[in-house]
Amino acid sequence: MPVLRTLVAEELGQPVDARVTAIAGAIAREHGEASRAVLFYGSCLRQQQLDGLMLDFYLIVSDYGAAYAKRWLAAANRLIPPNVFYFEHEGLVAKYAVLSEADFHRLCGPETSSVSVWARFAQPSRLVWYANDEARDRTIDAVCRAGPTLLAAAGVEGCEDDLALWRRAFALTYSAELRAERTGRASSVVDLEPERYRRFTAPALEIARTMRPSPNWAWRRVEGKALSVVRLAKASLTFAGGAEYIVWKINRHAGTDIQLRPWQRRHPLLAGLSLLPRLLKSGAVR
Repeated sequence: MPVLRTLVAEELGQPVDARVTAIAGAIAREHGEASRAVLFYGSCLRQQQLDGLMLDFYLIVSDYGAAYAKRWLAAANRLIPPNVFYFEHEGLVAKYAVLSEADFHRLCGPETSSVSVWARFAQPSRLVWYANDEARDRTIDAVCRAGPTLLAAAGVEGCEDDLALWRRAFALTYSAELRAERTGRASSVVDLEPERYRRFTAPALEIARTMRPSPNWAWRRVEGKALSVVRLAKASLTFAGGAEYIVWKINRHAGTDIQLRPWQRRHPLLAGLSLLPRLLKSGAVR
């Protein structure tokens, strides 16, 4: 673990645009003393572009009850993590997902068959705000679990090339969620930073080989896509402009030109349910 932990800590600590730091601090203030850490990840980090895009963050909190004034939000976050919120700050727009420290640690590890969190944090991210050194250390420890969990789930044998191993692993996780990205996106994530993945391979594999064999991927796909639908439905209650965002993301990644009708804008949950069969049939989401 020491080698992998050093790599993760160095990566999480790399500098980011000052505007990212500012919006992370503003997100943390929204949830007061419950806020423990804010992680920046996703396409804006990979492309190093902020303007005109939606930034992606995870807010890690001490406890859901302490993070919310409304009990139903705490209950929803506890029952089907994470909750997702829309956020604006100084001309930038973002969405952030909320997880407790305990859930973040669990969802980065092999205890869960859901790929959602460990697949994301096996990729580069930045720790852009933290409450104190203890919160920083706990966040690093959780992120350290993600890469080995990904490789163990994909199968650590039978792939001689380091980058091919990561490509195969991400292709499997992409297939286990509803995704709007074109085929090949999993490979492009790796190819954008090949040296990074080469550095991480040996220390992540060393830990992955100690983990239990993964559950059947057919089951992961069923579970993952079902969870994606449930989370989208839940997000329609917490995410302002949720239907517009989903359609924007699908159009951007899948090359479609979907337009929302007025009733779909007013009822985002019904909009998502009405669009899903068409999107699946056309291949815009998989």
